[in-house]
Amino acid sequence: MTERRCILSGDRAAPEHLVRLALAPDGALMPDVRAKAPGRGAWIGVSRAALEKALANGKLKGALARAFKSGEFVLSPDLPTLIADALERQAMERLGLEAKSSNLITGSEKIDVAARRGQVHMVLHAADAAPDGCRKLDQAWRVGQEAEGQDLAGMILPVGRDALSQALGRENVVHVAVTDRSAAARIIALLSRWQSYVGCANGVADKVSPEARSTAQAAAMSIGHED
Repeated sequence: MTERRCILSGDRAAPEHLVRLALAPDGALMPDVRAKAPGRGAWIGVSRAALEKALANGKLKGALARAFKSGEFVLSPDLPTLIADALERQAMERLGLEAKSSNLITGSEKIDVAARRGQVHMVLHAADAAPDGCRKLDQAWRVGQEAEGQDLAGMILPVGRDALSQALGRENVVHVAVTDRSAAARIIALLSRWQSYVGCANGVADKVSPEARSTAQAAAMSIGHED
């Protein structure tokens, strides 16, 4: 698997766990969350809090200067926010696309039935979802996956029901179930990176079905390009 090195921590990880920074034509440093912008890039794998600290004490500027080696760049004080917004937008857009492809279901009753039948590969909860409702659906999912007594549970998103509803084009979306294995694999990669950055990661291995996890791992083998 191709790995990249975080310019701040020095740790190496697969590209889907990091955020790439690239230079815009005007020299502005911008997040390239899809890792497709041309030219040399720099990778970061720290949380927003750590990035903000590195920005304030000058460590980020020095690391970027070493990474890009030549040429000037414009480091915006809003970079941490730009990254957070880009990660959120990418994840929400993916959820919207999967909804249009009929790979998601919403509504507690529908999710409960599908989960108990073993038809669900991933469960998502809005940040403002009631804990009791989350527990009930998580339990239904464990029953369907024959994983009772294990840690399998839905992923709590960094956004509430309003943002989730807007992304899916539906009303009052509090819980989401992913019924397609490949869709779950596509979603988990984006959500885990976003959660890690904003500092609310709640696990990855126990947030998707074993089938979706295998699919995600296989897809990760082909992600990334050399800088």
